[in-house]
Amino acid sequence: MVKVNNSNKLKNLDWGNLAIFGILGLLVIVLSIISPVFLSSKNIINVVRQVTIVAVMAIGMTYILIAGEIDLSVGSIAALAGIIVTMSLKAGFTITISIILALGVGILCGSMNGAVHTYIRIPSFIVTMGMLNIARGAVLVITNSYPVTGLPESFKLIGRGYVGIIPIPVIIMIVCYVIGHMILKYTKFGRSTFAIGGNIEAAKLSGIAVRKNKIIIFAISGLTAAIAGIILSSRMFSGQPSAGAGLELDAIASCVIGGTSTAGGKGRLWGTFLGALIMGVITNGMNLLNISTNWQLIVLGLIIIFAVGLDRIRSK
Repeated sequence: MVKVNNSNKLKNLDWGNLAIFGILGLLVIVLSIISPVFLSSKNIINVVRQVTIVAVMAIGMTYILIAGEIDLSVGSIAALAGIIVTMSLKAGFTITISIILALGVGILCGSMNGAVHTYIRIPSFIVTMGMLNIARGAVLVITNSYPVTGLPESFKLIGRGYVGIIPIPVIIMIVCYVIGHMILKYTKFGRSTFAIGGNIEAAKLSGIAVRKNKIIIFAISGLTAAIAGIILSSRMFSGQPSAGAGLELDAIASCVIGGTSTAGGKGRLWGTFLGALIMGVITNGMNLLNISTNWQLIVLGLIIIFAVGLDRIRSK
């Protein structure tokens, strides 16, 4: 008869995974006690719908962080994509063509980030900070700082529509996560992403095209930012020049809370989604408790600092 060592079982448990589920469960319990409205079906659907924008944006950010880089431009790229899609619609283009143009702009901005970073060897922090200002400036120049309105009613469906009881943004988010997970886990490109973030020199020696892969990774980040921007502009039913400001920090926090390491080489998309959900639950809870937006910013800032600090401790 073989004896099982319980201490080894405890050592093999993934405490990071348990912590994510534990935090989410604790938040749900506490908020359901404080506010009976929290567990209502209407509020739960509202929470999931609210997190879709950050959650979709965080897919690309997960790829970026796993590769050992960072992208600070996603909020501005989302705003630019939102302006492109709304201005295209106002100019008379179909919804399909307008969306393709917006997605193309997102991919182009992301690819430019990757190309400048890899070929000119400027740190991704600096490159994407520059793109943050370029994209935001382009938005202000194109719109002259005025919102884009007068859109076709059918555009509302992307951000406000439902299929049965499920919001369309949630369906878009689920599709994006399934595709993102399949690529990251089951393709050569996905394995290369982990290898680049784990040890870039070893990745080069093993024959991985690091430059090419990094450009694709940044392009994916630009693509998911553009998708988030389209959903956001549809929800607001307008193109807002100030849209997307600060969302890059929420996306990074979602990734880190979900177990993606800022040091690279480690991450999982389901964890990213749970991280975004935790952020959404906290925000929703503060709204239900009538906590002012000023205090909400302080709390979310502390969460970001705590998440990154926890990641550093976990890495050591």
